[in-house]
Amino acid sequence: MPEIKCPHCGTTFTVDQTEYSRLLSNVKDDAFHAELEARSNALKEKEEVERRLIEKDYEAKAKDLEAKLKEQETKALMEKKALEDELARQKDQAKKETELALANERAKNTESIQQAKSEIEALKNQIALKDKDAELQREKDAKEKENALNTLQNKLELEKKEREISENQIKQGYEDRLRMAKEETEYYKDLKSRMSTKMVGETLEQHCLIEFNKIRMTAFPNAYFEKDNDASDGTKGDFIFRETDTDGTEIVSIMFEMKNELDNTAAKHKNEDFFAKLDKDRKTKKCEYAVLVSLLEEDNDFYNAGIADVSFRYEKMYVIRPQCFIPMITLLRNAALKSQSYRHELALTRAANIDVTNFENKLLDFQEKFGKNYESAKSHFDTAIEEIDKTIAHLQKVRDNLTTSSNQLRLANDKAQDLSVKKLTHGNPTMKKAFEDAKENN
Repeated sequence: MPEIKCPHCGTTFTVDQTEYSRLLSNVKDDAFHAELEARSNALKEKEEVERRLIEKDYEAKAKDLEAKLKEQETKALMEKKALEDELARQKDQAKKETELALANERAKNTESIQQAKSEIEALKNQIALKDKDAELQREKDAKEKENALNTLQNKLELEKKEREISENQIKQGYEDRLRMAKEETEYYKDLKSRMSTKMVGETLEQHCLIEFNKIRMTAFPNAYFEKDNDASDGTKGDFIFRETDTDGTEIVSIMFEMKNELDNTAAKHKNEDFFAKLDKDRKTKKCEYAVLVSLLEEDNDFYNAGIADVSFRYEKMYVIRPQCFIPMITLLRNAALKSQSYRHELALTRAANIDVTNFENKLLDFQEKFGKNYESAKSHFDTAIEEIDKTIAHLQKVRDNLTTSSNQLRLANDKAQDLSVKKLTHGNPTMKKAFEDAKENN
């Protein structure tokens, strides 16, 4: 039997195998639970550090986005001024080119006219010297010159119209670019002031569903994102997101609630009015996280940061603006993937310890059952030996009786063999005479 030495008094005492195994199992269970609690606390601390890093990263990204918006607004204003300056320069240049072209054309026309007049005077002098045919030729030439002058004039008018069309096209192009720059500037101003990507004529739920479906097959091929239509418990959320790995194990689950209201609504709602219902829906549908996608409280800086952690009110609950809908799913999914690897490692450790415990339990169970079977077999064996001994004793008694009977039969046989007529008739004259008479008759 195992011996145990007391660490305090030094006394050595023995225990049976069953008690020793039970003590050993208790020691291992305490050590295992202590190690498990230590590793669990370490994992929780690591997850908290990662969550804080994610929040800091998001804050940095939000500041970077605001800086980019300011930079784009400044850039748009600079482009607007540059476009206006360029348009003014183009107008001045076009005006100068037009005036120069007109001056050149006038000079050419004046020169042509002067040349024509000189030719006409020369022709007049020649007409005076020539006959009637020369006069006809002069008239013909005059008509040709007149046609050439008309053609030149028409060409000038055409070029003038083409320049006007080109100038209008250039002006329209710069006006369009200026209008687009203004619209882009207004868009970024509106994005910064409202922090909303809600499309005109589209509800917030439809917007989130459309945004998710755009990247569903590329970013979330194994995800489920559908309307929550189960109101069997008296309440339901708007959407449920669940994602599993290739083995079918759930990675992360999110209960979504979408809230919006018109700007002219008399009684304004607050985000916290919907926290209790959202938390109940999350627990009812067994989701890990709860997310409120809200356009309420537009002037609240706490919510306008994009992602607001309200887990100090309700466990694992966040309030986000619509533009953070996809980033929020991505952040929670990535964090879940990291924690899943830690949970897998912890599960392997638990499984290893459970295997050892199960082996020890099976060994103890086998020893206990074997002991019972041994005691039962030993009892039956002893009973059988006892019965055999009794049978042997009985057979020995029978043997002794048979031996005694055999001796008696042998003695009787010896007596029977020694018996004769002479011995039978000795001392009995009657029987002796009878035997003799019978012998004589024969």
